[in-house]
Amino acid sequence: MSNSLFRTKKIANILAEGSDDPHGGGGLKRVLTVRDLTFFGIAAILGAGSFSSLGYAVFNGGPGVVVLFVITGIACAFTALCYSEFASRIPVAGSAYTYAYASFGELFAWVIGWALIMEYSIGNIYVAYSWSDYFTSFLDKLGQIMHMNLHIPAYFSTSYMEAKHAIEGGSTNTEVLAAWNNAPVVGGLRMILDIPALVINFLITYLVYRGIKESRNFSNVMVILKIAVVALIIIVGGYLVFSNGLTANWTPPNDEGTRSFMPNGFSGVMLAVASVFFAYIGFDAVSVLAEESKNPQRDLPRGMILSLVICTIIYILLTLVLTGAVNYRNFDGVGDPLAFIFEPQNLNIGWMQFLVAVVAVVAMTSVLLVFQMGQPRIWMSMSRDGLMPPLFQKIHPKYKTPSFATIITGLVVGVPILFTDKTFVLDFTSIATLFAFVLVCGGVLLIPRKEKIGGRFHLPYINAQIIFPLIVLGAIIMAYALSKTYFTDMLNFDFSADADYVSGKKTFMDMATPNISLIVFWISALLLAVVAFIKKYSLIPLMGVITCMYLLTGMSKSNWVWFIAWLVLGIIIYFLYGYKKSKLAPKPV
Repeated sequence: MSNSLFRTKKIANILAEGSDDPHGGGGLKRVLTVRDLTFFGIAAILGAGSFSSLGYAVFNGGPGVVVLFVITGIACAFTALCYSEFASRIPVAGSAYTYAYASFGELFAWVIGWALIMEYSIGNIYVAYSWSDYFTSFLDKLGQIMHMNLHIPAYFSTSYMEAKHAIEGGSTNTEVLAAWNNAPVVGGLRMILDIPALVINFLITYLVYRGIKESRNFSNVMVILKIAVVALIIIVGGYLVFSNGLTANWTPPNDEGTRSFMPNGFSGVMLAVASVFFAYIGFDAVSVLAEESKNPQRDLPRGMILSLVICTIIYILLTLVLTGAVNYRNFDGVGDPLAFIFEPQNLNIGWMQFLVAVVAVVAMTSVLLVFQMGQPRIWMSMSRDGLMPPLFQKIHPKYKTPSFATIITGLVVGVPILFTDKTFVLDFTSIATLFAFVLVCGGVLLIPRKEKIGGRFHLPYINAQIIFPLIVLGAIIMAYALSKTYFTDMLNFDFSADADYVSGKKTFMDMATPNISLIVFWISALLLAVVAFIKKYSLIPLMGVITCMYLLTGMSKSNWVWFIAWLVLGIIIYFLYGYKKSKLAPKPV
């Protein structure tokens, strides 16, 4: 049975299943160019991260969160190169799921496909919430300008769980508290739901259902507008930071009064991992559009890498503008950070505040569009392999889109909007995506090297036999040099100052609470160094694996519990359906 769990698909077979007919035929329409793919990537990346979760990241890490953006950008760059290698070899829909099938085998392919549901579908729930926040803010500002009442009641623009948690946690957020206190009660239940989030999910699902060409044109227009306004925010905000003498905000005082670029230390910066990484989610969504690309072997890698580089630079500049314009502590609970810095108590530019609110609605819409396009195509690939019911690969005869899978995606996004909240969705999405990235980079190590073909992307081979072990050794030395207690703190074995432990009232097991994530990371790093030395693995995918694994150490225990529970549920479904129905399953005699 173990062999059948890890049965792999040959790349030649995968390519044969994806239509190469540029005119559509029975497959998807090939209409996307490198410009379209780059715009799709920017549309996905530059959205919820910059317009919403960036505020949470800044509050946790202060100006020093820029370092985390650099680290995450580097990790994503290694991952993008690995995605590009796979995309150039397997230019069909399916993204990391298809790549895992070709390298790790069926069980891992199912697991990664299951995890990607969290990235595209569940991640879109967070984006829908953020879109609703900016949309209601936009309506309020527009109502003030036009002297009309366009306000949506708080109980119809807030999720039920967000209001419930606010009451339980003693929140001072007046809008969320108003949603709970003023909501109509029917049968003892407060009627609190985020109507704008539900409506935008329905509209995006309809647009994706209609066709890729319409989605492409809509996305490109929004991306151009979004980049123009983000550039204006950087220019205007950056100018005011220097002209108003606010550069001291880049080294704010910590609790002891000492000024520092990282006022909460590097541990505070790492608390922002989920928020920062969520800002990068999206560049891999480009890979699911392989079957709709005119020249996927050439254009997919360029689209992913270009969108990633552009957005990394933008994020670094935006973070510096935000932390320069306003003290990082003031971003507590701020869901619209780019508009917030232009409010009267800060930079005080009303027209910029209104403009940001308008463009934020556009930005969120483009992110919803790309993610909502990604999930159906992954399900379509899984259905082709027999791991999902045949309905998921049904192509609409007129629109040439995976119609049934698109409708189900709309339901998967729409229904949880009724009973989840932003914080839960943000953490859940980031950990699943990092997990997928680790498997993609690891998968590149397992596939054989190929001959170079002109016009196609080729991942450069850099022998890691000596370089990677030296990098791991250097990282260990650096960690110890920066903090002599780093490894003892990680193991949490120094209990000499605890009176109960010294007196024998508490045992070692009572006291030990080691950081499991960090321990697993360092053990994995050492094992990879040994394997790299023996196998002479390529450096780039190794760096992708290790950097993404390091980012995973910033996830909380509750994140891991929920994620593992989700994976267990997925594995149960696989054994109940996919394992038996798989096209690679042995045929009955």
